Amino acid sequence: MEEKGFFGRLFDLSFNEFVTTKIIKALYVIAIIASALGALFILGGLFATKTFGGVLMGLILAPIVFILYVIMARVWLEVVIVLFRIAENTAKIAGKGEPPPQA
Repeated sequence: MEEKGFFGRLFDLSFNEFVTTKIIKALYVIAIIASALGALFILGGLFATKTFGGVLMGLILAPIVFILYVIMARVWLEVVIVLFRIAENTAKIAGKGEPPPQA
């Protein structure tokens, strides 16, 4: 069986090959960027209060929110990739039990 390229996998209507395992790194980078933007919005919002408590809370809360979002994204993406790898490995195991195709 010949290896399909990215777009071959993307438009494979039989879903025999997975795209997610190829784009998981890009999804993680997007999650990190979204987490950073969320933390910046929190920081900006609390700085807008112009009070010492708001600024201090922003300096404490924004990094905590960033780290928690990144951890959640990482765990979620790891769960997704594990499920896809289980499916791929199960397909390999199932393929070993079948008789080879006859010419």
